[in-house]
Amino acid sequence: MLRGARPGCTAAIHLNSSDLEGFAFAARCGYALAFEAMARRLKTKTKKGQAGKRVASEAKLAALCVRQWRSRFEERYLPRIVGCLEQLSDEEIWWRPNAASNSVGNLVLHICGNMRQWIISGLGGAADVRERDKEFSERGPITRAALREKLQRTVSEACDVLARLRPSVLTRQYRIQEFDVSGYYAAAQVIEHVAYHLGQIIYVTKLKRAKDLGFTQLPSTASKADERKL
Repeated sequence: MLRGARPGCTAAIHLNSSDLEGFAFAARCGYALAFEAMARRLKTKTKKGQAGKRVASEAKLAALCVRQWRSRFEERYLPRIVGCLEQLSDEEIWWRPNAASNSVGNLVLHICGNMRQWIISGLGGAADVRERDKEFSERGPITRAALREKLQRTVSEACDVLARLRPSVLTRQYRIQEFDVSGYYAAAQVIEHVAYHLGQIIYVTKLKRAKDLGFTQLPSTASKADERKL
């Protein structure tokens, strides 16, 4: 079991697995602790004269993680959120089931605020201008088109930051939203955060449209190799 993993965490990596298998497992799971533990393992297992191999392995881990993170944002999360927005009217986008719940519009603003604070500002160095409370107090109507544009711009900027990150940046420590975290932890936190709220957006959209949205398509035994990739 991965050292430091949460109890019951599915991001288990056996320490006797090959490096690349461990990297792939960590990247697929999206758990911050898995990324950090793999990075620590690379740093501590290096023997004298193997510094070059360690640097190469760290670069492979960073490249794989960044590729997976960008794929999640650009190819999975963004299209699904936009797909939900396209099926809802402006009134439905700002509908709240009760005072303790958020509308789809609030959730989109919240996703953008979190992504901007943790990646664009936290890792990319842009000014942190987030006003988190306003993400929830907004009652609209900010139009569907404006929300879509804001989300697309935020995802694009975040992915540009990720594409520029060096391995050393991901292992560096940052203070973001008053939390002390590594670059790996910061990026993985946003992955988990967007996935969490995407599920809520999909649920509201299904409530309003009363139909399957077709986002999940499991591969068949006859599927081609590229159709079996997550």
